[in-house]
Order: sequence, then structure tokens, then C-alpha cells
Amino acid sequence: MSSKVKIFAASASKELATTIAEKFGQTLGETSIVHFSDGEFEPSFDETVRGCHVFIVQSTPPPSDNLMELLLMIDAAKRASAYKISAVMPYFGYARQDKKGKPRVPIGAKLVSNLLSAAGVDRVITMDLHADQIQGFFEVPVDHLFASTLFVPHIQKLNLENLCIASPDMGGTKRANTYAKYLNTDVVVCYKHRDKANEVSRMMLIGDVKGKDVVLVDDMVDTAGTLTRAADLMIESGANSVRACCTHGILTGNAYERIDNSQLSELIVTDTLRKEHKSEKVKVIEIGNLFADTIDRVINKQSISSNFIN
Repeated sequence: MSSKVKIFAASASKELATTIAEKFGQTLGETSIVHFSDGEFEPSFDETVRGCHVFIVQSTPPPSDNLMELLLMIDAAKRASAYKISAVMPYFGYARQDKKGKPRVPIGAKLVSNLLSAAGVDRVITMDLHADQIQGFFEVPVDHLFASTLFVPHIQKLNLENLCIASPDMGGTKRANTYAKYLNTDVVVCYKHRDKANEVSRMMLIGDVKGKDVVLVDDMVDTAGTLTRAADLMIESGANSVRACCTHGILTGNAYERIDNSQLSELIVTDTLRKEHKSEKVKVIEIGNLFADTIDRVINKQSISSNFIN
């Protein structure tokens, strides 16, 4: 593999970056980080990147140090005369802030895109953005990968007799329709109303799930309130079984307790986020191969679209 391509990891995604580099056919580049007593930190590349196409792997969940570390590494690569800099962000933090939902609030996703551009990024590779329009916030190429590429074959292997795809909310209908198209099955949708963030006040089902084996699909699961409530509603409405495929397993607060106490038979997530999952119901699908293949296609100027279900 060309020595002009180098893959590095920031702190939040070291294990994933190691896998991506191995699948790509390289060892992970050497980096280090100095921490000051007040909490400030300074990352550095411990090998030359001059003239190289540098790929920096870092998901950016809270705390904001994860985003700041990625920005500092991009800046360091630029100042070290890297040829090109690609940010590999399996989980794009602040993606839920993609518009103004009420007055006097920020559009956090746009701010993050501005920060990445200001730092000097030439390309962004990410997976299942919370809102597709975030790609338009950038003036550089964005390769938007889809976990459906991995989830659809997994669902097919389950051999569910009466498969039905479901979206836990109205915003996920496009995603659910995509799965249903490839799996040649029906779609149902949950309508939910929130009185405040991360808390669903009421939910109703649009469609028939009686006698069906339901698979809920979503881009992320955080507190698992919506997901588990939807699963319970499906069973109450006559479904045989309910499982879920969610790309980003954020899983905060009482999420694991909710999952264990719900009608979900299993929750399938990817390893975009570094987590030690606390429920036997949670299964993980690895994404290293997909990202390694995408990097290979990018540097060889090949199309990536033929690889993805979207």
C-alpha cells in the first residue's frame, strides 16, 4: 500500500481506527497527546505526514474535547504540510442540531461543519447522519455511508417469516422505506409527540403489525425511550416479535434498563461509538471493513455509491 496514505486515530476511536487500518493493510500511524494541568491538551503526530493523504478517525460524541481533539489534529496535519486531510467521523456529533426548532437556538451541525472547514479538512467520511441535509453544510466532499449496507444482510439472515419494517417516528419514514424496498416488505410508522427533549409524552401506530415480526430501524438510540415504547406498542398491537437496528448506540441514562425491561428481543448497533454494552440484548456489527473499503476507493478515485444501500 502506498506510503503516501496514513491513517491516524484520535482518542475516542482508537480501537475502530486500528481495525480500519488493519483492514486497509496498514499499521495505525503514531500519535501522542500532552495534557496540561488545567485540562488543556495538545495532540501531535509522531511521524512525518509531509505530502501524505492523512485520514484521521474520530467520532465526536460528548464531551466536546473529542471534537476539539479532531480539530487540533486537522490543524496539526495542515501545518505539517499534509497533502490532503480527511476526517473520518463514524459518529458526527451535534447532528441533531440541524435546524432551528425554536427561536434563539443554534444550528450546531452547521457550526461543526464551519469549524472543520476552518481547521483545514479536505473531505469528511461519516455514517448515517441524523439529517441528510447536513452534507450541504460543507463546501468540501462528504462521503455519507449507510449502516443499511450491513443491517440489510443481517436482517435477511434472520429468515423472519412475516417481516415488517418500522420507523419509531415520522422523521425516519424515508429510512424505513429504503429497508422495506430492499427487503420487499411492508412499512409501519409510529407517531410520537414530545413535550421536551428525550421524553415522549404519547405515541400511536400507523399501520398493521398483527402477526408480524417487526424490525425497527433508526439512525441512533440515546435514552431508548422512544425505541422501547415503540417496541411495547408493537407487541400490544399484535406483533409476534420486535427487534431494532440502530446505527449509533449512544445509550445514556436508563437506556440499558429500559431495553432489558422492554419487549425488544434484541438491539443491533454498530461500533461507531466506543461502548461496553451493559445488556445481553445489545449486539454489535463492526464497520471497520466498510470504512477501510471506502478509504481505498477514495484514494483510488473510484465510485463508492455502488457499495451502499441508501
